[in-house]
Amino acid sequence: MAKISTTQRSTIREEFPNLARDVKDFPVRDGEEPWTLAEVTELVALLLDDKARYTEELAAADAELSDLLRNSGDGAGDDQADYGSSALEREQELTLVNNLRDLLAQTSHALERIRKGTYATCEISGAPIGKARLQAFPRATLSVEAKAREERR
Repeated sequence: MAKISTTQRSTIREEFPNLARDVKDFPVRDGEEPWTLAEVTELVALLLDDKARYTEELAAADAELSDLLRNSGDGAGDDQADYGSSALEREQELTLVNNLRDLLAQTSHALERIRKGTYATCEISGAPIGKARLQAFPRATLSVEAKAREERR
């Protein structure tokens, strides 16, 4: 189990005042032990750290992308290879920004589900997502079965 600082614990208690009560209602799959407050607190701390990191990385990536876009017309005398290289760099930065936005949105959504007491419940079927799945990927919103059905489409 990861060490959670006093500051993190205080933030979690403040932002998630009903966590101790709600954790008792988080569903589990057959054969799994019920969620404990310590387990969910650890996931919340991880998600909050991720959210802060993604927010910071997104700001830096947005600034880098803005610079690339602003300077894309510069370079009189550039040859085709330079244009291609610049276009590739812009495309890579755009992909990075979009991926970070997606991760930030997924992380915020997971935190909101915890806050509302709906965490660990599949958004499609209403079945338990599974503790092991959420501990491996805390942003999961679908059970393994629902995710498999979605990917087959």
